[in-house]
Amino acid sequence: MSAARASRSTKAQHQGVTRTLGFGVPATSDPHHFKVIIPKANTGRVQISEYLGLQTQSAELAVIDRVLLERPRWTAIRAEVQRAFNARLKAHNLKTSAWKVGENPVDRLLGKELCVLAWAVEGMDMDKIPVAVRNWLALRPEERWWLFGMTAMSTGGVKDGNKGWRLALRHALGDVAQSELLQPQARKQFSRQGLDLPMPDLFDSE
Repeated sequence: MSAARASRSTKAQHQGVTRTLGFGVPATSDPHHFKVIIPKANTGRVQISEYLGLQTQSAELAVIDRVLLERPRWTAIRAEVQRAFNARLKAHNLKTSAWKVGENPVDRLLGKELCVLAWAVEGMDMDKIPVAVRNWLALRPEERWWLFGMTAMSTGGVKDGNKGWRLALRHALGDVAQSELLQPQARKQFSRQGLDLPMPDLFDSE
């Protein structure tokens, strides 16, 4: 390492800067995170998978494929998602990122939020996707985490679309009238379950 790079590294450590990969993934050994895999071919589907890291109970369950998105659907959401995620990263003094062909690491909480939107748009009429993005942006992070948790319990796999919570997300985020009911309902659940207390901050350890 050159003297200049060593100096910058030492300065970053003194300033308490956290080293991250992609969209906020801690540069540590096998952290819990998500990956967005974007193929080179414009016709290839985008895959979003969850990597449980050191918290996994078995090798077979170490990676959960969450959703495959047709390229036009990914293209319809990618810019707004990147903007929203980078705003959160900046607020935590973390390095921002941009989507690229190949593997894109995503922080575990941001990954959950992305899954909520991806699940909603995977089978949605294309002309409704901008509505879904606006409704997703209007949700608080805690509400997205809650929606991920409820959906992942029973219909969180790559082959679980078109039923249960996956179908409910599509209607709730893609329909203007339904979306007006989504936030109050989620907030009622937070209060009922005691989740209106301070939530874990982004990038906190589990």
